[in-house]
Amino acid sequence: MSANPTTVSQPAAASTPDTNPSRRGFLRTSTAAALGATMLGQLSVARSAHAAGSDILKVGLIGCGGRGSGAAANSLNADPNVRLTALADVFEDRIAGAIKNLSMQYGDRVDVPKERQFVGWDAYQGLIDSGVDIVLMGTSPHFRPQHLKYAIEQGKHVFAEKPVCVDAPGYRSILETTALAESKNLSIVSGLCWRYDYGVRETMKRVRDGAIGEIVAIREMYNARGLWHHGHDPKWSDMEYQMRNWLYFTWLSGDHNAEQHVHSLDKGAWVLGDISPTSCFGLGGRQTRIDPKYGHIFDHFAVCYEFPNGVPMFAYCRQQDGCAVETSDTFYGTKGTADILNNTISVKDEPKWKYRGPTGNMYDIEHQEMIQGIRSGNIINNGHYMANSSMIAIIGRMASYTGQVITWEEAVNSKEDLSPKAYEWGPLETPAVAMPGITPFV
Repeated sequence: MSANPTTVSQPAAASTPDTNPSRRGFLRTSTAAALGATMLGQLSVARSAHAAGSDILKVGLIGCGGRGSGAAANSLNADPNVRLTALADVFEDRIAGAIKNLSMQYGDRVDVPKERQFVGWDAYQGLIDSGVDIVLMGTSPHFRPQHLKYAIEQGKHVFAEKPVCVDAPGYRSILETTALAESKNLSIVSGLCWRYDYGVRETMKRVRDGAIGEIVAIREMYNARGLWHHGHDPKWSDMEYQMRNWLYFTWLSGDHNAEQHVHSLDKGAWVLGDISPTSCFGLGGRQTRIDPKYGHIFDHFAVCYEFPNGVPMFAYCRQQDGCAVETSDTFYGTKGTADILNNTISVKDEPKWKYRGPTGNMYDIEHQEMIQGIRSGNIINNGHYMANSSMIAIIGRMASYTGQVITWEEAVNSKEDLSPKAYEWGPLETPAVAMPGITPFV
């Protein structure tokens, strides 16, 4: 183990809707073409107007619900010279609510006149083109690949909430965009916020340095109760209902093992060096949350992942009211165990180690470090691990929905595209609940 229990290891630096009828069109656009068009005429923010610490950074938020508004607050908390200058959402009432709530707390640092309030399916393009330096992405996960691609093409730094995709085409798009961001020296900071928690970071560092010996097994648990539901207004179309209750539709959320449990899966991948599993099988279903208002997602999953080094990761999650609640990450090694969220390491015949160093708000810290990186030129790009962890959630869903053993190669090359046929208000069928043994792998 390291000698100093208060050492805080920092992360390595630099190391939603569309107007098109589906996402398939933008996936055909090559990264090389976008790079050629932008590299000649643009300098990144880090190397130009905002290199000095006193300069104002203009931030825009896409997706003005609770998490998006929270990200805007975190960004404003992170640096006194940040200004929120643009908002975008498909729902105008979300924009109005965000302006009201954020203005009450941050006053004139929220400067979003009507001309920088963008509403509709193409609102993200208006915001990205409005002169902002940093784009915060807080929509439902389905839209992240489109939004991230356009923002990086236009030379913007990005904070992207988790997960960053809901299917394999989205995963492949995120990888292409990540490479483009690297070539342009642009930030992509992920909403996988535990990577920015000081206690988790230091505990993970010690485990990866060998504090519990070689990892032999991982157990990830995110057993929670039910989440919010926004009801149903008779005036809403099917599309609006699904968009306002996006948690319960796989095309929007990826199912709850992706939308929520991705935090746990990410820590399992992190301790192994952000490698990908070779395969997985899964169990899951819908036992208690069976009302049609909950769309078609499952309410519980149990997935076993096999990694190339032979280490299994047993991952359990549920959203069921009235059940025991537990969120934990337990790593088993040849010398001992680590409880990551409790920041403890236990080795036989040694005193239990517990992190007792500095603390902080991880939601603010991820924005602080992104902005520090922009100002210093030490750009942070979390794109690879956020894509990998999102895809680990997706393959777990694939295995659980189909009842099959799915290999990583099969999953990442899947042709299953969850995009709707068109982004428009109107009828939109709710898919049938997946049935293992019947639902096919695509």
